[in-house]
Amino acid sequence: MSTVPPINDEKLLPWIQAGYAVFAQAGPDALKVESLAREVGKSKSSFYHHFADLEVFTEILLHYHLSRAAVIAQREAQAKQVIPDLLLVILDVKEDLLFSRQVRIHRNRNGYTEVLEKVNQLTGEAMIGIWAQALGLDHNTQLAGMVLRLSLENFYLQITEATLNYDWLVAYIENLQTIVKSFQQDGVRLDLTGNHQSQ
Repeated sequence: MSTVPPINDEKLLPWIQAGYAVFAQAGPDALKVESLAREVGKSKSSFYHHFADLEVFTEILLHYHLSRAAVIAQREAQAKQVIPDLLLVILDVKEDLLFSRQVRIHRNRNGYTEVLEKVNQLTGEAMIGIWAQALGLDHNTQLAGMVLRLSLENFYLQITEATLNYDWLVAYIENLQTIVKSFQQDGVRLDLTGNHQSQ
């Protein structure tokens, strides 16, 4: 990713926030200068005064997402339990999660995979302790990390504005807990490659 203007510039922030919301809801192809200008109450020429084109603007949105992900990771790291602490953080950052979902969907685009990997790293480092505890895998944080990575992919495939609610999140976590307990009770060991092996 190339050098981009500072994302905390007050003149840029209304554009960034409007673009972030559009990207989160409908993806990068939904970003249109005319509709963004209408949303922020400025002219199209104002957009081009700040941003060279939509490609540069999208890159700025990705940087903005990374900066928000770092702040969110700090909040996640302060959670004492998955239910309710972590879930309340998640519900507070729905737009960011939907943005991450779009980054995953369009990961084949230039720079998206890099952003995705950085966000995954921030999330993993912030959540691994309480995640392992919630799954009963305190003794095996490597396995808990693997389950986290797999479940995040599945989670982002399923979330929508409608599904991101407390009850759905609780059910999602409880389902993962049941799956992990089932493997443990059945005497099946998951190795770090995800293969099932009988003990």
